[in-house]
Amino acid sequence: MFRSFLIYLSKAAWAQKLVTGWGLAWRAASRFVAGSTIEEAIAVIRALNEKGINATLDQLGEHTTTAEEANRAADGIISTLDEIQKAGARSNVSIKLTQIGMGMDDDVCRANLIRILETAKKYGNFIRIDIEDTPYTDKTIAFFYEMQDKGFSVGTYGMAAQSYLYRAEADVRKLLQVGTSFRLVKGAYLESPEVAYPKKAEVDSNYDNLVSILIDASLDQKSLLSSDGRIPPIPAIASHDEKRILFAKSYAEKVGLPKNGMEFQMLYGIRRDLQENLAREGYSVRVYVPFGTHWYPYFMRRLAERPANIWFFISNFMRK
Repeated sequence: MFRSFLIYLSKAAWAQKLVTGWGLAWRAASRFVAGSTIEEAIAVIRALNEKGINATLDQLGEHTTTAEEANRAADGIISTLDEIQKAGARSNVSIKLTQIGMGMDDDVCRANLIRILETAKKYGNFIRIDIEDTPYTDKTIAFFYEMQDKGFSVGTYGMAAQSYLYRAEADVRKLLQVGTSFRLVKGAYLESPEVAYPKKAEVDSNYDNLVSILIDASLDQKSLLSSDGRIPPIPAIASHDEKRILFAKSYAEKVGLPKNGMEFQMLYGIRRDLQENLAREGYSVRVYVPFGTHWYPYFMRRLAERPANIWFFISNFMRK
């Protein structure tokens, strides 16, 4: 119930105005957000790279309401790719299609996505298209296939899948037929029992099932992390759940997948110890590094995911 309330707050304009007006709100949010500028984010990525950890940059923002907002967001994403190239950073970029026009004007989204993918292709970089809540799932997948029809290789862009959705396995199996790489997450949105597993045990079980499917596909297609750390292998195991990570490691070892045939992904500011331990073990690790001024919805979803995050926020708010 409390998680549902926090996810509701993540979309409530009145709550956003209230929370972002608190002087200490950013202090707490900065645990999970690398900064408000690309320069601050690049500095974070350099530090990660020095520890043998790759990154994916996310310019925060979603659900733009005008073409001008969507175009500015796309310009920012292109600038992010420019800055990664200038810095020689081991990083790619993650985007949400509602940030660049999907749901507001699909023609605007289409034009912006083409511009972004053209830039990524020019630099030999990669765009991860995030999956948002279910009203946008079919449309996101349709855009994915449309970009392939326009000549963009799946080595230039990939998808995400959410294990709490009943449809996830069918979507993954279909998209794997064209060599799609996936970031596999449990899911951070509020979904009804009609479309999503209501119990954690069911979500976890489906997560492990999808991990095995992705690992098998990676082995079959000989998918490996690129030498510059930008193009990921087919499976990106995005979880801080040590049981899920242990299952992935055990299954990969069982079938003989090399360590660079998959990667573990984690959020900036969460389980740094686990990130560094996996990297020391020789696994590819990629940290999701969000930045920008539109941090409120992202921050609220992080609070909803783990009670420990809520305590972190409260303790920071109470400090003088």
